[in-house]
Amino acid sequence: MSLLKVSNLSISKKHNNIVENVSFDIQKGEWLAIVGQSGSGKSLTASAICQLLVPNLQAAGEVLYEGENLLNLMPKNMRNLRGTRISYIFQDYQGSFTPLLTIGQHFEEFLKRHLKLAKSQRRTMAEEALASVGLKSEVYLRYPFQLSGGQLQRVSIALALLLKPDLLIADEPTTALDSISSFQILQLLADLQQKNGCAILFITHDLRHVRKYADRILVMKEGRIIEQGEKHQLINNPEHSYTQLLIKASLTLRTSRSLFSPEVLK
Repeated sequence: MSLLKVSNLSISKKHNNIVENVSFDIQKGEWLAIVGQSGSGKSLTASAICQLLVPNLQAAGEVLYEGENLLNLMPKNMRNLRGTRISYIFQDYQGSFTPLLTIGQHFEEFLKRHLKLAKSQRRTMAEEALASVGLKSEVYLRYPFQLSGGQLQRVSIALALLLKPDLLIADEPTTALDSISSFQILQLLADLQQKNGCAILFITHDLRHVRKYADRILVMKEGRIIEQGEKHQLINNPEHSYTQLLIKASLTLRTSRSLFSPEVLK
């Protein structure tokens, strides 16, 4: 049974379709990757799921979660759903934090909005969440500008998974990080997914990450899904010429990087 089912999703601006007739589903506990070049409609598709499109864009179609079309959900009900059952990690994770609030205050605001708990309980939950992503409890008292990019992204993951959502939508979560931090963040996501059992919708243009973590892949080009399938099947036997080019480019980059590995440079 599908956790989330997207049917004929189209996103338009002044009657011009930017994303057209996109359909896919996500199974419970699955890691589903959407790949494609910049501007292919990956992030717009992810944003439309929980009504996060900018006002001048309109979404049509169906996004079914527990039998209800999320595109028709009232704003109050959608706010209650976001962060509890479906959570996001954004590429611009720094924009998710208010500079004048401590990390602890961010947790406080989030928990007070969704749960009725004593302050001491909220503090304990926040510190346990920080510990789950490898951060010390002292981070609770720090301001966002006092943390590195990798630490701040870990905080955003802790917030996103705080209430154990069914689905985590990770939109280019490592683009602004260096290679080592990117590896650590993705491995952390994989570990937390195994622990919490949530599904992950992973938006990326980097097939190297997809090869390691994804179960299934959707390939988007110019606002359409041109190919989708199980990871090994799609990577080893791509049918569409665009998918073939993506895989070839990924293999070329992979080979080039290996030439500069520590073992080769010894």
